[in-house]
Amino acid sequence: MARPRQTIVSLDNTPYYHCCSRVVRKAFLCGFDNSTGENFEHRREWVDARILELATIFAIDICAYVVMSNHLHVVVKVDADKAKNWSDKDVLIQWHKGFKGTLLTHKFVKGEDLNEFELKTVNDSIIQYRKRLIDISWFMRSLSEPIARQANKEDKCTGRFWEGRFKSQALLDEAAVLACMAYVDLNPIRAQMATTPESSDYTSIQRRINSAIKGEQPAELLPFVGNERLNIPNGLMFSVKDYIVLVEDTGRIIRQDKRGAISSSSLDILNKLNIPAENWLKITTEFGALFKGAVGALPALTDYCEHLDRKRRQGASNCQRWLCA
Repeated sequence: MARPRQTIVSLDNTPYYHCCSRVVRKAFLCGFDNSTGENFEHRREWVDARILELATIFAIDICAYVVMSNHLHVVVKVDADKAKNWSDKDVLIQWHKGFKGTLLTHKFVKGEDLNEFELKTVNDSIIQYRKRLIDISWFMRSLSEPIARQANKEDKCTGRFWEGRFKSQALLDEAAVLACMAYVDLNPIRAQMATTPESSDYTSIQRRINSAIKGEQPAELLPFVGNERLNIPNGLMFSVKDYIVLVEDTGRIIRQDKRGAISSSSLDILNKLNIPAENWLKITTEFGALFKGAVGALPALTDYCEHLDRKRRQGASNCQRWLCA
């Protein structure tokens, strides 16, 4: 039975979540449909652009994403502190970037005079919008609905395009976050849609590699900020170079026509994450099958379940087996 979203998301335990949406009917999100001869590759641009647009609206950072033929993955980090620190006007400006708002909220942003009742109405809207701007369900809804409308219009049909609910799982520690990111980034290679991470179109890893070549990090994605623990900015642990090498090493091993090995820098990362190399390969190829619920070391999983009043720790055995040396 599907769980209510509030029983899955616990920002007190982790800001990181892996979300996945799939299409229904015999529909192609993108790519080439051999049964009809139609090419839907252009739809990947729709999804890619929408994901990056929403990252500029919501207080939700994009860690990794990939657009496949009939589903998409996105790993996000909810930045509740950012939304909390936005002024009332900032909240409305952010909301208006992607949504209509109301006549009164637009008047407030413009600095026009409002009476007491109008100000109360605007304040109620601000409270609501501030919550929505850190809400994963609103983020995924805002991603899915425009794509569904465009696709249905193109297909000249009505009805559902996506499954009724997107799947989401909490990523409770650094090992879970990095493993899930690599799993998402390597989707095209496992599906034989691409031979290398840099040739994987419309993926976060390709975007990171293209920026790294210029000595930069993509502004649209949550950056890697190194291993410093003091005064650390908002970002992912480790260096972007080390992460890219780790994904490329793993991709070589996954490809059946290529022999590969984990480099010393990649082994350093896995040692810091306390994940054996053989476990890492298993996790990054079968993450979706191994972990159905929250993912993390047993202490973090226990805290998460206790916080949400869960009576049992779903997936505890696989978390212990694959995420602990």
